[in-house]
Amino acid sequence: MNWIILIVAGMFEVVFASCLGKVKETEGAEMYYWFGGFLLSMVISLGLLMKAIQTLPIGTAYAVWTGIGAVGTVLVGIIVFKDPANFWRLFFICTLIGSVIGLKYVSH
Repeated sequence: MNWIILIVAGMFEVVFASCLGKVKETEGAEMYYWFGGFLLSMVISLGLLMKAIQTLPIGTAYAVWTGIGAVGTVLVGIIVFKDPANFWRLFFICTLIGSVIGLKYVSH
């Protein structure tokens, strides 16, 4: 169950990073709405991470959490923010995904 909580926490990390991207692109009241989304999703993400590390090793949980966040944020950047998607960027995203999966399998 805590692996599911950790995955959801990682997804909220993607949300808070994406909200920061939108803060950069907007101004006025809309910027503050995105910033509010950033704060809310950050609190949720860290709260879920805190719950997950009660039974998972902190090093593994943190690495998986940041891995999910990094991969998700890069994909959102490519899809939403039109960041470049070259071979090496996608290659290293794949190696990161493999590392996150590997950490899950070697953890108790």
